Amino acid sequence: MSVLEQLRQRSGSQCELCSSTDNLREYKVPPVSIDGLDGSLLGCEICISQIENPDATDANHWRCLNDSMWSEHEAVKAVAWRMLSRLKSEGWSKDLLDMMYLEDDTLKWAKATGEGEEEGEKIIHRDVNGVVLKNGDSVVLVKDLKVKGSSMVAKQGTAVRRISLDRENAEFIEGKVGPTQIVIITKYVKKI
Repeated sequence: MSVLEQLRQRSGSQCELCSSTDNLREYKVPPVSIDGLDGSLLGCEICISQIENPDATDANHWRCLNDSMWSEHEAVKAVAWRMLSRLKSEGWSKDLLDMMYLEDDTLKWAKATGEGEEEGEKIIHRDVNGVVLKNGDSVVLVKDLKVKGSSMVAKQGTAVRRISLDRENAEFIEGKVGPTQIVIITKYVKKI
């Protein structure tokens, strides 16, 4: 059974955030350190597009988090925390965030994208040309890189898709080169 089918079964074929039944798809919760069912949720197109594009966030749509923040699934709770943090200027959102409790590992995962931090506190990752990188972006290597601890060499021109950012160091990103997840220094990549 595929992950999408498992998500549909787990959620009763409805969005795990807003309960919509239209345009559902798997959303892998970044940074994608947990694969499969535990690292994903079933979301509708409206929820996923607003998660991925903060400028398109409609605060009233997210009042649904009043119910979904109590989910038993860590991926759903992490995304609920992120969206409530994004909307913390709204009174209702701040109240829900104050009520919410996450285990330490889930809270660390929820905070991994920097959601809820003030602009001055956020670490900004930039590629070789100074372009800002975000979780989920695709980059290309601008030089051959020897992978520490292995005989592998990541060749110049190799595309690395769906990168994740290191929240503590602006010079490091993670991504898969072939089957191997590696840490890459940002000055050796260019955003595609």
